[in-house]
Amino acid sequence: MRYFLRLAYNGGAFHGWQRQPNAGSVQQSIEEALSVLLRSPIAITGSGRTDTGVHARETFAHFDTDYKIPDKRRFLTGLNRLCGQDIAISDLIPVADDAHARFDATRRTYKYFVHYAKDPFLRGLSWETRPLDLDTMNEAAELLKKTEDFTSFAKLHSDAKTNICKVEEAIWTPIGEGKAVFTISADRFLRNMVRAVVGTLVEVGRGKLDCEGVQRIIDCKDRCAAGTSMPAHALYLWKVEYPYIGD
Repeated sequence: MRYFLRLAYNGGAFHGWQRQPNAGSVQQSIEEALSVLLRSPIAITGSGRTDTGVHARETFAHFDTDYKIPDKRRFLTGLNRLCGQDIAISDLIPVADDAHARFDATRRTYKYFVHYAKDPFLRGLSWETRPLDLDTMNEAAELLKKTEDFTSFAKLHSDAKTNICKVEEAIWTPIGEGKAVFTISADRFLRNMVRAVVGTLVEVGRGKLDCEGVQRIIDCKDRCAAGTSMPAHALYLWKVEYPYIGD
C-alpha cells in the first residue's frame, strides 16, 4: 500500500530535506523511524527538497509498505516519538498506488518572515532588518506574476530541466507592529528561487532598486544580476496542495 504523511519540521536541526552521506536530514530521520516501526527498510519521497535551515509548516511525503496500518493514531504516536522533537507527523493518508508526493502537487506556498527590532523569541525563525517599503516591494512583486522564466532567480548549475514557473501569488503583508511576511505561491519552485526573489525585493524595499530594475533582472536571465540569497532560517514551506487531499 502507498501512504502519504503530512508533516512539519524545524529546519534548523537539519542539513536540508534530502538524505546525505555525512549529515543529518529530515528524509533520513523519517526513513529510519518508519523502518523501525514497520520492521523493514522504508524509503520516502517528499513533495520537494528544502535547503539547510529552511523550515516546513506543512509538506508531504509518500512511502510504500506491504503492511496494512490498522490503527492510524497509534502509528502516528509511535512515529512521532521516533522522529524526535524537530519533526511532527500530523496525518497518515492511504492513497492510490500511483499517487506521488512530488509530481502530483499542484501548488506550493512559501512564506518569508522579517522583523524590524531585536527579538530573542524570533531568533532562528525570522530575519531582522530595518523597516522596508512594503508598498514599493509589492509593486515589484507583481512583476513575478507576469513572468514565466525564472532563470535569474535559479541556483546556478542545478539539475532542473526547465526554469519555467507559474507564480500565482506574491505579496508582502504587515503582521502586527514591526513585522512582515512575504507569501509566494506557484506550481513549482526552482532551487534557491524564493530566497533570491526575497533578496531582490529587499533591495527594492531599501530604495536601492526600482521596478524597472527588477524587470531588467528578470529579462536578462542571469542569476548574477539578482539580489543575494537571503538567510534560510526565515523561510518556510507553508503549504502543499493536491487535487485529492483536503486541508
